[in-house]
Order: sequence, then C-alpha cells, then structure tokens
Amino acid sequence: MAENVIEVVDVTKQFGAQTVLARTNLTVEKGKIVGIIGRNGSGKTVLFKCIVGLMPASGGTIRVLGHTIRNGTVLQSRVGIIIEAPGFLPNYSGYRNLVMLASINGKASKERIKETIRLVGLDPENKKHVGKYSLGMRQRLGIAQAIMEDPDILILDEPMNGLDNSGVNDMRKLFLSLKEQGKTILLACHNREDIDILCDEVYLIDRGVLKRER
Repeated sequence: MAENVIEVVDVTKQFGAQTVLARTNLTVEKGKIVGIIGRNGSGKTVLFKCIVGLMPASGGTIRVLGHTIRNGTVLQSRVGIIIEAPGFLPNYSGYRNLVMLASINGKASKERIKETIRLVGLDPENKKHVGKYSLGMRQRLGIAQAIMEDPDILILDEPMNGLDNSGVNDMRKLFLSLKEQGKTILLACHNREDIDILCDEVYLIDRGVLKRER
C-alpha cells in the first residue's frame, strides 16, 4: 500500500483580500517525483512555503511525514528545501558555507559534505568565495545543501535556475538516482522537458487553483 508523505487538504492562503491558494488538495506518495507547473505568481512558491512551515496557511490541513504543519513547524532535518535563491555567506567557500549550515543539526559529517559537493559537480577543495560563484554554481551548491543531510523529502522550487544544459542533465540524473533510493521529490519547474523526464505526476496551478494534469 502506498505511503503518503505529503498531504495537503483544503488549504487556503490569503493576503488581505487576495486569495493566493484556493482550497488546494495534493497528495504525494513516498518515492515519487511530483511536478508543479504554473506561471510566475500562480501560487507555487506560496504552496511550498506553507508545506514546509515557512508560511502559515489561512485554512486547511498540511501533514508531512505524519506531522501536522503549523506556523513555525519546519521539518528541516527530514526535508531538504530550495525555495527562492539559496542564501550563502559570500566571503566563504562553498565547503565552509555548508559546514557552518550543517553544524545547526549536526547530521552531516565533513566527509559527507565533501561527497555531496562532488555529487552536484563542484569541487569541495575549491577556495573560491561563493560571492564569486556563477548563478549555476550557486544553484548546484544550493542543491548540495538540500541533500547533504540525507532527507526523506526534497521540496525544490525551480531547482534548474541558472544551470546550463550540462548542469540540467547532471541534476536530472541526480534527482532520478535519489528517487531510486526511495526519496520523494516535490518540484516546481518552468521547463516542460524537465517535467516530462522527471515526474511521475504533474499538477498545474493557475491563480491559486491546483489541478492534476497527468
């Protein structure tokens, strides 16, 4: 029997008189890659922030890994997140940045961090400061941060941003390999080809209304 690891039930989100999410329902099964497509401003990022507890929903229920998400509930240790541009300290190397971030939860060893940096196609020995990274290198580092603690779920908002064709192909292979390991991935993406290659299920969000497409 399939195990649901994300359950969004009748979730609404309003900012004043503006409805950004309208009675949204979404179920994500363990080991699946589920894609959300939609124009900028359609509600994708708000939905993701509500799911991970970074923003309170106005109504409805969200459960992640059996935990009901309330305002301030962030399952950081079991959920890897990229929402909006990854934020790093510009005057430190990529490796130093991840070591400092990993110290918060104490789950990722230095060897694991180096291994993860290599996994996304970067060099952990590179001393270049993140402030001098290209957009694509920063995005790869953001993906490394999301996966370094071996989370059960990845919530990825436009993970291919800034990547060239080679980088996109590398990340597609990485995400599919993580799926083979039993990880669950919820991703928002503009590129139809990425969605077609990666996703088991696809949902369209338009003006806060979520509908299954396939």
